[in-house]
Amino acid sequence: MVELDSITRRYRVGGQAVDALAGITLAVPSGQFVAIVGPSGSGKSTLLNILGCLDRPTSGRYCLDSMDVSTFDDERASDFRNRRIGFVFQSFHLLPRLTVLENVLLPRRFLRTPQPELEDRAHALLERIGLGQRLGHRPEQLSGGQMQRVAIARALLMQPALMLADEPTGNLDSRSAADVLGMIDEVHAGGQTVILVTHDAEVAARAQRQVHVRDGRIEDDRVH
Repeated sequence: MVELDSITRRYRVGGQAVDALAGITLAVPSGQFVAIVGPSGSGKSTLLNILGCLDRPTSGRYCLDSMDVSTFDDERASDFRNRRIGFVFQSFHLLPRLTVLENVLLPRRFLRTPQPELEDRAHALLERIGLGQRLGHRPEQLSGGQMQRVAIARALLMQPALMLADEPTGNLDSRSAADVLGMIDEVHAGGQTVILVTHDAEVAARAQRQVHVRDGRIEDDRVH
């Protein structure tokens, strides 16, 4: 369960205070697929950063699975993020010198205690997404759609409570985009909570629920 209560995020720009978020209250039940939609500068990326524990609210409360993560210090937030939140970005964020398997296993590097079962899980995830024969390939040897599939497998490695996707089809052709969105649909169908940020109405229409953000506020929130 994701719960945001009166979340604000204020920046100082040229000596002036600017509210990127101005009192966001939102509850997302476990297992729901939500699209956050809004124009450039609406605050949707700031909202995603707070949901992903990459940024902290200026005020308000953020709870994930009944834990108030808005109170965590940097070290605890980093550990929680690695274990409980999976990220899929528009630009893939794969490390070029690592193989496909090594990229999927990247979250393992930040664990304080070894978890040998993660390698078996990584192999299973790559088989599931059709890249079981590409374990030793590097990102440059993959198509854009394949790289995004690797990023999704990496996001799922730690079996997170929440998967966040930031414009996951923004750098893909229409066929690859459809393939990646199909994967996200499968992830959600498996019971995963998914929050996706997009400016594309067709992508947003795949979600169960659309939350429209403008000027740092929720303008519309509808379930389909």
